[in-house]
Amino acid sequence: MAETMRAIEISKPGGPEVLQPVNRPMPVPRAGEVLIRVAYAGVNRPDALQRAGNYAPPPGASDLPGLEASGEIAAIGPNVSEWAVGDQVCALLPGGGYAEYVTTPAAHCLPVPEGFSMAQAACLPETFYTVWSNVFMRGGLKAGEKFLVHGGSSGIGTTAIQLARAFGARVFTTAGSDEKCRACVALGAERAINYRDQDFVEALKDEGGVDLILDMVGGDYIARNIKALAEDGRMVHIAFLQGPKAEVNFALIMVKRLTITGSTLRPQSDLAKARIADQLRELVWPKLGPDRIAPVIDSTFPMDRAADAHARMESSAHIGKIVLKIGD
Repeated sequence: MAETMRAIEISKPGGPEVLQPVNRPMPVPRAGEVLIRVAYAGVNRPDALQRAGNYAPPPGASDLPGLEASGEIAAIGPNVSEWAVGDQVCALLPGGGYAEYVTTPAAHCLPVPEGFSMAQAACLPETFYTVWSNVFMRGGLKAGEKFLVHGGSSGIGTTAIQLARAFGARVFTTAGSDEKCRACVALGAERAINYRDQDFVEALKDEGGVDLILDMVGGDYIARNIKALAEDGRMVHIAFLQGPKAEVNFALIMVKRLTITGSTLRPQSDLAKARIADQLRELVWPKLGPDRIAPVIDSTFPMDRAADAHARMESSAHIGKIVLKIGD
């Protein structure tokens, strides 16, 4: 095996142009880890936040961007028994996905679903870990409940719509264009609200509010979400594209008996992520398939055009996931 590999590094905090190709030493798997020969890497909002200098990697993680990848296991570290060299996997990563090789805990890998391409598999870990842990484990979504996800045409949104519908929820969403709204309905949303034309709070009044909201917008959406929730409703925050601060009427929270929570995935312990992986393998992976639940791929870029991939993502013109082709 070669001693070095090609990778994309963040040369300095800044815009997409600071993503530069470099040669890096080959990573070596530690106890409990595997080394993956990367085929494709998913591109996600946290990558852009890290690139801009606003999302530092956790201690011990690679400084290279990239939180999910698909590929083939090239080597295994000590105390790994569940995988073997040559297995095809997709994996949640602590960082380092924008590279030809990456290490990650073996317990954070999942098999490539039957019928899925490597490009599709690379789209799964970050969004499926995030949606499952926040909508179902933390948010407690149940069949028959009304669920609202903002940004329905994003990678998180397209995943949340499909999973919530598959588990029997009534799904509502917001998106920024009629085209995006149509895409959301095609994925299973009962109603998609173009937030440029209509206030989602008013649009959901006839439904009596919703039981669960997955929010990644923040800002003035926080108070509006509280108004849109039904009694005993729950709101889960996973990002704050419009900022984390808002003026909130807590009396409404008390009167409606609301629960407000949230989480971030990357800083969680290896054990916590392994528990999410176990639930995904048992409860979600059997539902995946090209004609059932599958990621929506917006575009694919070669690794050396990672800057263009980030520019595409930050334009918010995309529908679904953006991936980098890393391997041959």
